[in-house]
Amino acid sequence: MELTKEIKESINKSVLCWLATVSTKNIPNVSPKEIFRYYGTNKIIIANIASPQTIKNIQQNENVCLSFIDILVQKGFQIKGKARIVVKEDAEFLEMEKAQIEMTCGNFPFETITEITPEQRKPIIAPKYILYPDTTEIEQIKSAKKAYGL
Repeated sequence: MELTKEIKESINKSVLCWLATVSTKNIPNVSPKEIFRYYGTNKIIIANIASPQTIKNIQQNENVCLSFIDILVQKGFQIKGKARIVVKEDAEFLEMEKAQIEMTCGNFPFETITEITPEQRKPIIAPKYILYPDTTEIEQIKSAKKAYGL
């Protein structure tokens, strides 16, 4: 599945994502991730900064679910796919690392990167857009800023 322009723009506007993994005992784990971006046309990469359970789960079960939203517009995407842990010895690590270091400015060391190959996607939208179809993004941003005290 190729990442659309809309998905890439949504990733760029999102400050956090949530990565869900599952252990071999079917115990779910959801972990917030701050350093993530799209990579090429069909990959999402995440710096593994403090993620021992995420790494362990992916090494045992490659199925993941990633969610991200623009907190003010309250729209984003849920992506389901396969993940793998990219280590320093892998050929593509240096190029992926460069992309991540741009985001961290070198302030957050990481030894591995999670690479996600999306297989399914679905939009995430705040219920207000569904319950009140005339809601505009401008109105939603104003409402979210008020709710968050911004």
